[in-house]
Amino acid sequence: ILGVRDIHADHAASHIGKAQGIVTCLRATPYHCTRQKVFLPMDVCMLHGVSQEDFIRGKQEKNVRDVIYDIASQAHIHLEHVR
Repeated sequence: ILGVRDIHADHAASHIGKAQGIVTCLRATPYHCTRQKVFLPMDVCMLHGVSQEDFIRGKQEKNVRDVIYDIASQAHIHLEHVR
């Protein structure tokens, strides 16, 4: 946008965008669940034994929180790459 042509800036922007996308998905999860939709990675859910129905029903057990934590950790990793 500002005419910056730097591979390092591009790399940082890529990681920031990925982190923002992950956070946006997590923040929208309660809204989507009220509409019977879950857009979280099923491989992470399956790893913790969580189904889409668990999210839709609003369960807050440890395994559901662990899914959220693992996904949020991916956003944190992207931010660490930027730093």
